[in-house]
Amino acid sequence: MYDHNSIFIVALLFSALVIAIELGFRIGRSFSASTNEATRSQINSIQASILGLLALLLGFTFSLALQRYDTRSQAVVSEANAIGTGILRASLIPEGVRAETQDLLREYVSLRIRAGVISLDRINEREAVLAESDAVLDQLWGLALQAAALSPNPVTSGLYVQSLNELIDAYGVRDAALNRHVPEAVLFLMFGTLVLTAGLVGFSSGVTGHRTSFAVYALLLLIICLVFIVIDLDRPRRGFIEVSQQSLVELGDKIADAQTGAT
Repeated sequence: MYDHNSIFIVALLFSALVIAIELGFRIGRSFSASTNEATRSQINSIQASILGLLALLLGFTFSLALQRYDTRSQAVVSEANAIGTGILRASLIPEGVRAETQDLLREYVSLRIRAGVISLDRINEREAVLAESDAVLDQLWGLALQAAALSPNPVTSGLYVQSLNELIDAYGVRDAALNRHVPEAVLFLMFGTLVLTAGLVGFSSGVTGHRTSFAVYALLLLIICLVFIVIDLDRPRRGFIEVSQQSLVELGDKIADAQTGAT
């Protein structure tokens, strides 16, 4: 489902709700003559219960999506901090590996900024950038081992190795957070409950012999907007609500400014 456009999904869902209301109304109207007051009261009670269940499900799903969005945002900040610390501590390692390490760290920042703007549905492009990042990390780790061999001092090389390990961990945490979505089963349950609720609202209107009011369609539109936000929050690199990469971009700008000043 995450390969499809969010607007297309909610437009399809809204169409399904309108159709469900109309079908429910026609079915309810065919039963209106044989429906007594007790049955109508029971239908209204069931309708209220399902609306309550729908509200609970919408709130639960929105909470899941928002939680994942916050986790992804925090992962970007944590990775930027880890890389920044690694760059600072790289100045502590022996000169024989320092320059190459600093060049690789600058390249790594550029790769992570590039990775941050690639949508998750562009699989081949994303995998290529991640492969480059993995290769750079392997080179950095090899240089860290050389630095530790040249200067086995825990205050210099040891601090850098620790920061590099945190940098690698942050890389894994950030990429893992991108792949944590609201389970599709939960979304489909919410969609099914929405359609069932719309059909029951239409059925209730048909039984009473009154057309569904404009207020019902306005409510459906608000619910659809909420569903759209849930889906959009769960797509961190496309849509209207994207996870900010500002921390990494600012780090890249600082590195570029420092390099320019040094030259």
